[in-house]
Amino acid sequence: MHDFCFTIPYGLLLACGGLFGYINKGSTASLAGGLGTGLLLILAGYLSLQAFHKRKNSYMALILETACAATLTWVMGQRYIQTSKIMPAGMVAGIR
Repeated sequence: MHDFCFTIPYGLLLACGGLFGYINKGSTASLAGGLGTGLLLILAGYLSLQAFHKRKNSYMALILETACAATLTWVMGQRYIQTSKIMPAGMVAGIR
């Protein structure tokens, strides 16, 4: 299976989660973090899909996906350790 098959849905999930957090709690941090990271992952997935159609590799997409995943895992893992709350920190850290 190709990376864009996971990256695009994961980006959509993060973007929707950021919007949901903003609508429910008024959290601008959720909006900026979730929507920003989600859009970056959707962009990376799109770049990877375009490279796939050309039968090439997109190293830029791979670097962007890896950086987003590592950052999210680190930040949300730290937040989970501090709060012990599964939603959203534990779930986001555990997905990737």
